[in-house]
Formats: sequence, structure tokens, C-alpha cells
Amino acid sequence: MTTSFGTTTGTLTPTDPKIRFQSFTGLKSSNSIALTRNLRVFPLPFCTPTLIRAVSTPLKPETSTAEPKRSKVEIFKEQSNFIRYPLNEEIYTDTPNINEASTQLIKFHGSYQQYNRDERGTRSYSFMLRTKNPGGKVPNQLYLTMDDLADQFGIGTLRLTTRQTFQLHGVLKKDLKTVMSTIIRNMGSTLGACGDLNRNVLAPAAPFMTKEYKFAQETAENIAALLTPQSGFYYDVWVDGEKFMTSEPPEVVKARNDNSHGTNFPDSPEPIYGTQFLPRKFKIAVTVPTDNSVDILTNDIGVVVVFDENGEPQGFNIYVGGGMGRTHRQETTFPRLGEPLGYVPKGDILYAIKAIVATQRDHGRRDDRKYSRMKYLISSWGIEKFRNVVEQYYGKKIEPFHELPKWEFKSYLGWHEQGDGALFCGLHVDNGRIGGKMKKTLREVIEKYNLNVRITPNQNLILCDIRSAWRRPITTVLAQAGLLHPRYVDPLNLTAMACPAFPLCPLAITEAERGIPDILKRVRAVFEKVGLKYSESIVIRVTGCPNGCARPYMAELGLVGDGPNSYQIWLGGTPNQTQLARTFMNKVKVQDLEKVFEPLFYYWKRKRQPKESFGDFTTRMGFEKLHELVDKWEGPVQSPVRYNLKPFADKETYEAMEELAKLQNKSPHQLAMEVIRNFVAAQQNGKSE
Repeated sequence: MTTSFGTTTGTLTPTDPKIRFQSFTGLKSSNSIALTRNLRVFPLPFCTPTLIRAVSTPLKPETSTAEPKRSKVEIFKEQSNFIRYPLNEEIYTDTPNINEASTQLIKFHGSYQQYNRDERGTRSYSFMLRTKNPGGKVPNQLYLTMDDLADQFGIGTLRLTTRQTFQLHGVLKKDLKTVMSTIIRNMGSTLGACGDLNRNVLAPAAPFMTKEYKFAQETAENIAALLTPQSGFYYDVWVDGEKFMTSEPPEVVKARNDNSHGTNFPDSPEPIYGTQFLPRKFKIAVTVPTDNSVDILTNDIGVVVVFDENGEPQGFNIYVGGGMGRTHRQETTFPRLGEPLGYVPKGDILYAIKAIVATQRDHGRRDDRKYSRMKYLISSWGIEKFRNVVEQYYGKKIEPFHELPKWEFKSYLGWHEQGDGALFCGLHVDNGRIGGKMKKTLREVIEKYNLNVRITPNQNLILCDIRSAWRRPITTVLAQAGLLHPRYVDPLNLTAMACPAFPLCPLAITEAERGIPDILKRVRAVFEKVGLKYSESIVIRVTGCPNGCARPYMAELGLVGDGPNSYQIWLGGTPNQTQLARTFMNKVKVQDLEKVFEPLFYYWKRKRQPKESFGDFTTRMGFEKLHELVDKWEGPVQSPVRYNLKPFADKETYEAMEELAKLQNKSPHQLAMEVIRNFVAAQQNGKSE
């Protein structure tokens, strides 16, 4: 196989049919073109003395004499000797930070360089590390290790993410190798948690022992293994080449090595990724019918296990083209829901996944990273063309999508039976931040009872494999640390999410994690003011920038940072995360949020249909009408308080009062209330004298 670069003109029309931009086809696979190699030599003092690597030379299209534009990151990848150089040198320098190329490359190793944006003057650099935990599974040993590392090398907290992983903040460059190697040696990995490759594969976190859930988890683990980098760069940099690879199922190895339809780079250390890996990040989720705990439609690939009437897995429905990221004031960037691609039999899922990845690898744009996600390729091509190209890599037709039941959001909070005699306990963790007394107590419980844990896509934690006899003592000690049964947590908090944003995220425009506690309290106050019950709730998600890490574009009420102390307001998502929200207002200052919230919640209370969610209500009313209501808002109409008072104990008294009321042109009830008020006032005046 050789590779060539080419360009085509594509059309993308998210909102304006006149908008056009250049699309980039990326790396085109071909087995018919003669192989051309460009050999380069790089000194690698910390791996091998000298290494020669082969890079396929881009072949110029016959109709063009100029190479197409490539982003700077594409050049860094090409010159990196498969994501090693210059990172393998930079981590040993005396500076607290690493250079530009290494900053991009270290993402593939599962880390981002950051600095504290609350501090002025000289930047204090540190690194965020993100683990890779398919399906959110965390063995006991790894949890305790991460807990230790947070105290020894981090900022004393652990962060649970929306992709079922840990984030460890505040690691200094001089400690990177120690922390990385410790994670690797304790059943963990950060390989591919960031960067232009497949990220952590989601699956329902509930440790149910049913065939359905176990098969979904197994599928997620196999897909993660299939798309794990193979060239060894991760282990070369952090553990001096020592291998810690776990045994892989033979079907994974077979699918990875299969090149029947031109999906692979022959003789490459990276058979699927090649030297250039993917154009951008790539996200996959696996689930079972009805269970949308994974936000299935927000992923590049969404995989749904299809079962027969006996609960036996038969195959998979596949969604493609979801993604949240966008850029403010650039309407050619947008969030997008995945759409049905089709169905594949059970034994073909790894080959179908590889075919989709190869399509994005070879045709996704590599010139402008704003448009490099697979959702833009599908939006430009259309689903039919995309399916046709995938089928060329897959080697057969993709079957029609199977009908699915309605999706539900499942949080798995509280106590549940696993199905094997043990229990699991889902714990709500505000914004996924584990610290202070909560962190200390969780460690004590997990260590004492030797529990495995799972991280949910909603930033929560599940304690697994709990014996019935342990339930009461565990419940007691958790409650003392503020980890309460969900019935004692404000319903607004249970479904809310926020990204970390300030102070460490370099992309943050305004607050998210630090700001959402106050925002939720203010929403609750507005609920009370307009007469909404405490048990009522809406899905609220807050991000500090438009990249959408907390998936705000699926929320019923999404707040997206668009300036200092300012948010863009998105409305129209649904509680089961199946509908995309839309932009409702821009540049709403944080102190002015009630001016928007009050009329929206007031009219939802009064004009909604039976059991109509807030998101569905805003969609049905339409934004034009909602803007009118917000613009004209002067506060809730204070309806007279109604008390069920019956001042007349007998018919005779009523008739006597009725005669007197007629003389004053009043109703009997009005006159009776007037008499009672006057009597009460007289009594109060007498007391005051």
C-alpha cells in the first residue's frame, strides 16, 4: 500500500446554503501505486542509538503541481518517529514546560500541558494526565494508586470525566515519568486517552451480570484493543521500552491484521494508523437497547447490540457522525448527532469499525483541524456516499438498521443487585471532583472491602461487588462524608454536568465547574419562585468554551462560555439525550441569568402539556415566541392566594350573611372575610396597646 494526498471541493450547509469550504481527502489508500519511501534518521538517546523510519512520500495528483495544505500538527506527527520525537528528549530538559511539537505529541500519551490561569506573571506549568478505562472499569489496585498519586504528585483531587476516565491535575514535568510508569505498573494506562486516535470507549457502567450488559462491555473492550497503538512509543518513553501488554482475544488480533480490503499499512509499526494516525480525536460508545447512559448519539461511532427474543446477541446497529465540538462565530462548525449507518452481524463488528476508521483516516480533512472530525466528512458527503466508501473497506454490504425501542437515560445511582448475589452502589459526585473528606472516605471503603469501581459517563462513581452484609456499614460511612442516597440530593444536581474550565484548562473562556454550584442554586430558587416542585428537574450542562466536553448541546438547558462571565444559552435537548439543543441567546452575563430563566420556567410551569419536559416545551413553543416572552418579562403574576376557608357552619348563618351582603353589593363570602379581617386587626391592635 502507498499513500497519496489530494483535495476535493465539498459543500457543507449546516445553516447557510451559500457557505462552502475546501475539504481535504487525507490519506488515500491504494494497492496499485508503486511504493515510494522517504528515509529519515533521528537520534533517539533514550530509546535506541539510531532509528531509521519509513514515511510514505505524498504523491502529487496529476492535475496539480502543488501539495495540499496540511496543518502543523500533521507535520509534527510525520516527523515524530511514531509519536516519540522530540517528546522523548523534552521530558528530560530543565525547563518546567515542553516545546510546541511535544505539547501536541504528549496528547497521544494521555496528557495535556497546562498552566494556572488564576496566577499572573510567570506561568506555572503542570500536566493533566487522563487514564484509559474502557467501559469505565477500574480495578481496586488502580483506584488506590490513582488516589495516592493525586496526593503525592497532583493537587490532591481526582476528577471523574464524561468519558469514564480519571483526570489527574497538577503533575510537574519532573514527575511525569514517575507518575506515568506507576500507572502502567498498576493495571492502568493513559495511552490514547487524548490525541488524534480512538479515545476511551464508553459502555454502560452498571456491572449487571446479564448477557446483554456483559456482551456490551466485552465488545467495548475488544474495540478499544483493536484500535490501541501498536508501535510501542508509549512504553519506550515512559518505561524504557518495557512491555506491559495484556493478552488479547484472538479475534481482535485477527481483525487488526486483516488487510483483505486495503485497510492497513503493510509492514508498518502502526498497521491501522500509519505515521499520521487520524485527522482528529475519535470517539466510540457501545450500549444495549434503551440504555442511553453513554450519550450514544454524540460519538463518532455509536454501537448498539441487537438481541434476539432469547436475549442472545445477533449483531449490531451502528450510528456514525456524532460530535459536540464547535467554534464560536463560525457557523460552518457545529454539534451533530450520529445517524444510522446500518447493521452488521455479530462476528463482523471489529471489521466494520476498522472500515469506518479507515474511511475517516483516508478522507477526513487534515488541512484545518476545525473541520477534521468525521461529522464534517459525513455532512459534506452525505450518509449514502459515506456508507458506500465504508463498504469498500468492509468488503460487503452493510445491512439495514434494525428498529430499536425508545432510549432512556439511566444513572444507576443508589443500590442495585448485580445479578450474581452481590450489590453495587452508584454514588453522585458533583462534577466528578473527588477531594477532601469524600476522597478519604472513598479510599477507606474501597480499600477495606477490596472493591472494584466503575466510572459513569455522567461523572459519577459505582462501587462494585458489595456483599449484602456490607450495605449498612458502607451506607453509614458514605453518608457521613456527604455521599448520600440520590433521594437526598437535589434532583437538579443529579443530572447536571460541567467541564473543569478555569483555572487549568487553556481553552476556557469562563467558569464551568467552579461556577455550576451557584448556578444550580439560583435555578432552584427560580423554580421555587415560579411554583415548580422540588421533585421537578431539567438537564443542565455547563462548559467554559464551545468545545463541548460536558456535552452541553444535548442538555435541556446548556450554558456555553462565550466571554468573561458570559454564556451562550442553548435550549431544546431532551432528558434521554436524543435531541440536539439550539442556540437561544448569546452573551448573557452570569449575573443576568435569572432574567432569562424566570420567564422560561414560569411559562413552562403554566403552558406545558402533561408530562412535557422543559426541552420538549421549548421546542414546541418555538424560539421566536420564547424570545417574546423573555423580552416582555416583568416578573411572575401574583395570583391571589386561595385558601379553602368555609366561614359558614350552618345554613341559617349563610342566609343571614347573604341578606347583609346584598345591601353592600357584596357576596356572602366577601363580607364574611371582611368581618374576619376586621376582627383579627382589632385583636392585634388591642395587643399592641
